[in-house]
Amino acid sequence: MILWLWLCWGFSTSAGQPDSELMARYLEEKLLADYSIVEQVARRVPRQAKFLQRLETRPRMSEFNVRSTIISRYAFTTVSCTMVNSGSEAREGVFEMQIPAAAFISNFTMSIGNKTYYGEVTGKEKKNSSNDKARQKKPPSPTDGRENGYEIFKASVFIPRKMQARFLLHYEELLQRRLGKYEYTVSIRPQQLVGRLRVEVNILENSGIVSLEVPPLRNSKHKGSGKVEAGDVSPPPSTVVGHTKTLAKVTFNPSVVEQTRIARNGILGDFIIRYDVSRELSVGDVQILNGYFVHYFAPTDLPPLPKNVVFVLDSSASMVGTKLKQTKEALFTILQDLRPEDHFNIIGFSNRIKVWQQDRLVPVTPNNIRDAKKYIHNMSPTGGTNINGALQTGAKLLNDYIAQNDIDARSVSLIIFLTDGRPTVGETQSSKILSNTKDAICDKFCLFTIGIGNDVDHKLLERMALENCGMTRHFQEDEDAASHLKGFYDEIGTPLLSDIRVDYTEDNVEQVTQNFFPNYFNGSEIIIAGKLINHTSDSLHVEVTASNSKKYIVLKTDVAIDLPSRNDIRGVPGLEDGKGDKNYIERAWSYLTIKELLNSRLKSDDKREKDYLMEKAKSMALAYNFVTPFTVLKMREAGLHSEPPQEEFISPSTDGIGEKVQSLQGHKAPPGISRQRNKQRIKISKTSADGDPHFVIDFPSSKFSVCFNIDGEPGDILRLVSDHKESGVTVNGQLIGAPAPPNGHKKHRTYFSTITILNNKPERSYLEITPKRIILDDGERLLLSCGRSATVRSSSLEVSISANSNITVTIRDTISFVILIHHYKKPAPYQRNHLGFYISNSKGLSSDSHGLLGQFLNHEVKLLQESLNTSLQQVGQNQTEALKSNPTNTLKVKGRLVPVVWKQRRIYNGQQEVDCWFAKNNADKLIDGSYKDYLASHPFDTGTSFGTINNL
Repeated sequence: MILWLWLCWGFSTSAGQPDSELMARYLEEKLLADYSIVEQVARRVPRQAKFLQRLETRPRMSEFNVRSTIISRYAFTTVSCTMVNSGSEAREGVFEMQIPAAAFISNFTMSIGNKTYYGEVTGKEKKNSSNDKARQKKPPSPTDGRENGYEIFKASVFIPRKMQARFLLHYEELLQRRLGKYEYTVSIRPQQLVGRLRVEVNILENSGIVSLEVPPLRNSKHKGSGKVEAGDVSPPPSTVVGHTKTLAKVTFNPSVVEQTRIARNGILGDFIIRYDVSRELSVGDVQILNGYFVHYFAPTDLPPLPKNVVFVLDSSASMVGTKLKQTKEALFTILQDLRPEDHFNIIGFSNRIKVWQQDRLVPVTPNNIRDAKKYIHNMSPTGGTNINGALQTGAKLLNDYIAQNDIDARSVSLIIFLTDGRPTVGETQSSKILSNTKDAICDKFCLFTIGIGNDVDHKLLERMALENCGMTRHFQEDEDAASHLKGFYDEIGTPLLSDIRVDYTEDNVEQVTQNFFPNYFNGSEIIIAGKLINHTSDSLHVEVTASNSKKYIVLKTDVAIDLPSRNDIRGVPGLEDGKGDKNYIERAWSYLTIKELLNSRLKSDDKREKDYLMEKAKSMALAYNFVTPFTVLKMREAGLHSEPPQEEFISPSTDGIGEKVQSLQGHKAPPGISRQRNKQRIKISKTSADGDPHFVIDFPSSKFSVCFNIDGEPGDILRLVSDHKESGVTVNGQLIGAPAPPNGHKKHRTYFSTITILNNKPERSYLEITPKRIILDDGERLLLSCGRSATVRSSSLEVSISANSNITVTIRDTISFVILIHHYKKPAPYQRNHLGFYISNSKGLSSDSHGLLGQFLNHEVKLLQESLNTSLQQVGQNQTEALKSNPTNTLKVKGRLVPVVWKQRRIYNGQQEVDCWFAKNNADKLIDGSYKDYLASHPFDTGTSFGTINNL
């Protein structure tokens, strides 16, 4: 016996439910406490229940159970539903489940009485019989479209009298990050009150779970009558949330009474979980398992890029009423959110095309925003819909602006196009509109499309966006349209990076998904997956290059590849016994690959290419048991006495997580994997301030070094280099305190906790460096982690980070500083994580530079020996060695005589030993003035002479 299942769009109207909460409680207690078939048949039915049963013409749903496991954004969902026919004759039972349109069904099983049927995914034939065609997916019903598109899975069977049917549906999806959150949604619309209703969601995110929230059930007038009071942000009744740093469990288990309070018709709404993971500006989160990898890249703390945006708005007659009103409301808010560095224009179109500001984009100023709002307010609906003409006008306007103006090369240009209908004026053929739009845009900017209402051409808008690096959304004409429009703009309104390219070692990977992205928007996420082919390599090199405003960013790391046996994950829903070689990362890769094949086919106009892409997508879907547009789910009978389907589900456990899941973020290498490649050896000058702090000044021409200590107080800020008036560079270091070692001669120790580098030429900027992070601010703030290798370049500044090792700062290619990072794994009480400051290149500093180190960069020091006759004689360079054993040596510094003794110092984390002449007493007489003259009032103090304080 072969049964067909189909995916269809639309809702079926649910039968009325009891109106009385008291009756619901009675049913719960008397009928639904235990819905065993045997007991139900034998039980005496109360009079009120008999009356309700006579009114009910369909089987009752005794159980509705949803269980989900989300592992690193990849969600496996299992829906279990049991229906009971307590009537005296066979009745039709309909199992209907609304699932995300982006999800792939991976399995379906049902048991009717003592018969079990299992789903088998097969390829869809190109030519179907008339009977098959009637059972295929119906054309999309406009009333079903919404922002987060959904489809209806529907199975209809006849249940014999006094028997039950059980349905088990599995589907998978990769969660997309929007507005800074992942959103997992379960539709709870059983169409009737259910005796046992439960939703359980388990989340495992090794990066760390943050901002976990469960909002009230979401509903709309298109999806039942669930009610949410205004301002209510609490979770639905009976929701329990618990989580650790990396694991979370959320359950929703309402009784029949609680269901009645939410919605008496059994349509409760969407149960939603939102969360994010811990992240920072780095190469991202790269996870590797059994020969596959997935790479999540979503940097934070980046300054936004400037935008050049053209809004193209439908003002045809069909926009009359709510649609135009909602559009205006959303645009008023969007205009207010534009940034001062943005430029914009507005085009209204019907059968005529009206441009607000002819032949230009205007800057964001209060007057321009005011005038734009007036223009939008005065838009009135009239005429037809000239989609082609409006897009051609918008593309020409943006192209001319880019060509004729000296715009920021890294600014992001885009068109936001909104319509509620199909083309009725001018060019009306979709293929021509697509071709014309692509030719006009010519890969120079992106097109984002929005459809409102029931009459819009979804495929046209979707393909226009796909072909021009954009996204599309469809909204219903309801009370939330304005907020949906604003929400979509918020997704794309803050571009942070442009021209993002992600590369891996060529001989290590294959079949990598899309790795170039024109833009990265705040709150979103870039996902790449692929296969590993070099199984002998112990690491995967990852490099991300991107542009951010005036800066060019390079992020790189080596991700350790652990032994496959340590990364085996079993028991995940959807992975049956005997398929242990499959894993969530491999399935995420197959999911992404199939999605890209489907999109490529949608964009293609070549029949041969479309057929090739279809066959490739079909082959992969069959291999991974996914129901796609090119595969179908057939039901086959498993046997007369087969066991009923069992729900396969194992919740994530904290036991052995480290042995099962590898979530590496660059610096977290497993034991045995060397990280020395990130510890770059640097050849720099000995001139430095490091340790307690110990100062070393190298005099190459004299062939010796001088050293001294500064016994400062915790919180003191020392001016190390001061050349603000000439080169524009100042370097300040702030001290942190620690107890003195046992039996030491000091009352306490001090280290550099922060190094601040200030520069005001050719433009003002500063770097604030600590052992953990770096803040780069040149008018736009950028936060970098010291634990991630990265390079950031701008016109006059380059910052290069070697993870957990050092930071090199180069200013105008003539000044270079190196900051060493000192981390203690198990610090003693007198140790603190701290920084060391080294001068690598001082050519760009002037002869007037000052500071504890800067004053010696362009001055020579002479070494003298005091003879027994108290006469002074100059010592030649060849006599230096002979003087080392003499305790009465003297330096001559700017006419001052400084007694010194011979010492040895270790620098570069103790890797190099330096012989030096040591000046005692806080460098008394060696430095100009005294120690206190080098104290800055705050980290940004650029004072260049004693007693003078300037601010950057």
